[in-house]
This record gives sequence, structure tokens and C-alpha cells, in this order.
Amino acid sequence: MNRFIIMLVTVFLFGSLSAQEKKDSLNLITKDSLNLVSSDSLHKVTKDSLKVVKNDSLKKNTAPIDSVTIIVKNKSYKTKLFPSMIIPAALILYGLSTIRGNGIYSSYQAKKDIQYTFGNNRAPVDNYLILAPYVEFGVLLLLKQKCKNDALNTLLLIAKSEAIMLAIVFPLKYATNMERPDSSDFHSFPSGHTAEAFVAATIVYREYRYKSPLYGIAAYALAATVGAYRMINNKHWESDVFVGAGIGMFSANLVYATHIHRWGRKEVCLVPTYHDKVTGLAMSIKF
Repeated sequence: MNRFIIMLVTVFLFGSLSAQEKKDSLNLITKDSLNLVSSDSLHKVTKDSLKVVKNDSLKKNTAPIDSVTIIVKNKSYKTKLFPSMIIPAALILYGLSTIRGNGIYSSYQAKKDIQYTFGNNRAPVDNYLILAPYVEFGVLLLLKQKCKNDALNTLLLIAKSEAIMLAIVFPLKYATNMERPDSSDFHSFPSGHTAEAFVAATIVYREYRYKSPLYGIAAYALAATVGAYRMINNKHWESDVFVGAGIGMFSANLVYATHIHRWGRKEVCLVPTYHDKVTGLAMSIKF
């Protein structure tokens, strides 16, 4: 009897231990399975995410060249009429405010300070640099730095800008009848040299600002030198120079803001050439 009881107890304990082992094994398997599933899912999600990222990057990097070109060309480099008139208007208004002995810093005071600083030193720099911005333009073309517009439209822009500038400057000279500082004549106001230099500088700026603002800065520095030497050489008053600069900028900006490209924007390039000691012009047209 005792042996039978001991046997039953032994069987019960063995059965309990076996059940516990099975439960532990099941828990272990389930836990490991969950961990495995989680790892696989995470791996799958990460892999899919990487695929998405790679695909998006690939799409961006493999965009058609034409679409990239369109994005670059559509960058806002078009001359807007009102904003482009602000600086020319400010120059003209300041110049008008300084006529003779008027204004915060009058033309008479400017002449006195210039004579005190430079004395009777004269240099014909203004006569040499009057077309210097156009020379810069030509050098850039020679170096194959393509301007914004094709050759035909660029020539039209230059012609119209020059026509407007001349149509403003010379009638004003005869209408105002203002004597020059050196008393040489009565066609002082406004400065034609300064207007010419600034209309050319503005054209260079408008044609090359999409490449670098430094080209425009260099052109305006040359134009400002012309204006300064018109006063140093005692040929113009301060008011003449500032109004002339404003008229030059106004003329070019007005043309660029209103110009219509009648012949479209065909790829026309006109470049000076030099080969075997022979100079010439090379023109390429892309339809």
C-alpha cells in the first residue's frame, strides 16, 4: 500500500514537472517567435523604407535635363518695372535737391571740397572710361561667358536704351541752359558722360546678374568713376552727375522691363574670334 502511494506521488510530481517544462518551452518558443517576427518586421520595414528613400532619390537624381533647365530658366531674373525704378528715382531726386546751393550737400559745397582735395589736377579718365562697361561686355563674350539674351535681342535692348537716354539728356541740356562749373558753355545739366556710362553698366548688370553680381558691380564701378571725374575735371556739378546716373539706369531698366522678344529666345550666340592672327565673328544658331 505504501509503495502504491509513493508510486502515485512520484507519477504526479513527474507529470507536474513535465507540464511545467512544456509550458516553459511553449513560452520560450512563443517569446522567441515574437522576437523573431518583430525583428523580421522591423527589418522588412527598414528595408522598404530604404527602398522608398532610394527610389525617391533616384527619381530626383534622374529627372530629365529639360525639366532642370526649365527650373533654372524660370528663376526670377526678369526686370520688374516698379522695383527697377526705385534707385534711378532716388538718384534723380537727390541730384535735383542739390542744384546750385540747395540741399543737404549742395553742388557748390561739393565743388569746393573737390577743388580742396584734388586741386587743379586733371585727367581725361572720364573720356576714356565712358564706354568701358561695353568693353567689359565684349570681353565677357570673348571669354565665352554667355549673356542672358540672344545677340539680336541684346542689340535691340542696347539700341532702345541708348535712344531713350539720348532723348532725355540732350533736350534737358538745352532746356535747362545751366552753365558748367568751368564756364565753358551752358549745357551742364545733366551729365551726358555719366548717363552713357550708367546705361551701359545697367545693361551689363541685367545681362550677367544670373551668372554673378560681380560683373554688374565692376560695370557700375567704372560708371561711377566716370561721374566722379566729370566733377574732378570741373566739367559738371554734383547735381548733373547724380541726375545723369539716374537717367542712364532708368533708360535701361525701362527697356528691360518692357521689351518683347519678337523673335523668341532662340539660342543665338555671336562671339568675337581670333585664329592664326585673323580676327572675326562666329555666330551659332540653335533652333
